[in-house]
Amino acid sequence: MGDDLSQLLGVVALAATDRVRGAVDATLGRGGAHAAALIHLQAYPGEPVGSLAPVLRISQPAAVKLADRLVSDGLAVRDPGPDGRTRALRLTPAGADAADRALADRAARLDELVAVLDTGERRQLLPLLEKLVAGLADDRPGALNTCRMCDRAACCGRPAGCPLQHTVR
Repeated sequence: MGDDLSQLLGVVALAATDRVRGAVDATLGRGGAHAAALIHLQAYPGEPVGSLAPVLRISQPAAVKLADRLVSDGLAVRDPGPDGRTRALRLTPAGADAADRALADRAARLDELVAVLDTGERRQLLPLLEKLVAGLADDRPGALNTCRMCDRAACCGRPAGCPLQHTVR
């Protein structure tokens, strides 16, 4: 059995996941990996369809179906890939707007969770969360999966930088 810390962390993690997923899915009108795919493609425009599979931890056929849905919804377009065999995905203006809305919804739900903490408590929690995040991945593929819903401008623009920067080689 876990200790109190593990138990409470699990409760907070599940509550955060439920709130973020509910808000983002409602905004996009689609669930599953759609929001993460949009956010990833916003950060890495022109990625081949196949790159979505490991980032989202879905199968290659599922990544192709997801790309098909993004294109049919007018959120992405397929361009020629770098090697002539692959197809690169780029967000349309509607896709970029959807990614921005998903990130705003995510931020709003997470801000609600930490609203019970005063400024001093937030300052205490920040380095602990940075340390936890830094331990979530040891390599770039792991970091891309971990950060699939991250607001990279907010995270990477911080004075301390991204806690997963050590995965860039």
